[in-house]
Amino acid sequence: MSYFTDVFISTNLKIGGCGEYSTWNNVFEGKVNSDIVIYGSSRALKHISPEIFIKSLHISTYNLGIDGHNFWLQNFRHRMLLKNNTKPKIIIFSIDMFTLQKRKDLYNLEQFLPYMLWNKEIQKVTSCYEGFNRYDYEIPLVRYFGRKQSLVSAIRVFSGHLGCSSYRIRGYQGIDRSWTTDFDNAKFTNKKYEVILDTETLLLFKRFLIECKSKNIKLIFVYTPEYIEGQKFVKNRGVVMSIFTNLSKQYHIPFYDYSSDPISHQKIYFYNANHLNKTGAELFTTKLIDTLKQSNLIKNLNN
Repeated sequence: MSYFTDVFISTNLKIGGCGEYSTWNNVFEGKVNSDIVIYGSSRALKHISPEIFIKSLHISTYNLGIDGHNFWLQNFRHRMLLKNNTKPKIIIFSIDMFTLQKRKDLYNLEQFLPYMLWNKEIQKVTSCYEGFNRYDYEIPLVRYFGRKQSLVSAIRVFSGHLGCSSYRIRGYQGIDRSWTTDFDNAKFTNKKYEVILDTETLLLFKRFLIECKSKNIKLIFVYTPEYIEGQKFVKNRGVVMSIFTNLSKQYHIPFYDYSSDPISHQKIYFYNANHLNKTGAELFTTKLIDTLKQSNLIKNLNN
């Protein structure tokens, strides 16, 4: 009974497709299959619209940005993409200050619930975080104990209520929101943040770059707009940026840095210091496409 109840909950959560579920569904079920794929964190997820790419370049595009996670989980999504979908021709990697940092907690761990039972690949990549224990991966229904919202969502979907507050379009989630007080509150504390670079993650990132080259997948680094005043709050920002600059030179990867772009100077395009709102994201996507149109990568792909 535990097993069949587990299947009922998991199946309906997938069908509901809220949040990360819709993207994971497409990755695992082989429904991404795009020539251009966008990687990164929430700054990828909320800054680059695949629909605008498709309309402008007529090239299939999908956004695989994963909210709240660094390269460790981004790489897992990449591996599952290659396992279940056709290989992309171009990966636009939205790098940021936290790409090479590794958090301790498994942020938004609910996104793995419908897929993780007896799944050794998910267990291997997520068990190094604080969140699940071994019984959650091995015993049906255990991981759902105490997760009332997941149970309610599954029942609502089964009852025909498919309402979802965070729909995504080909993985992209535009945020139609004006400037919040987050940055002003951080400014008031006057504390600078130091990015702790994780050596193991950096090595994994380098292996990823080498793998893409061996598979003839073209890479493009993009640092999307970031509110200019917010950039001052990362103590070792220069060190992090120099790492990506050196990697782009070492592996011959185009690197487009929009840190100083006019968009980064206009608060109207942001809802906090790190994230563009929908208006800013669509403006930036158009600007990025105009830049890429001049590159040989896009010209060759169109040919």
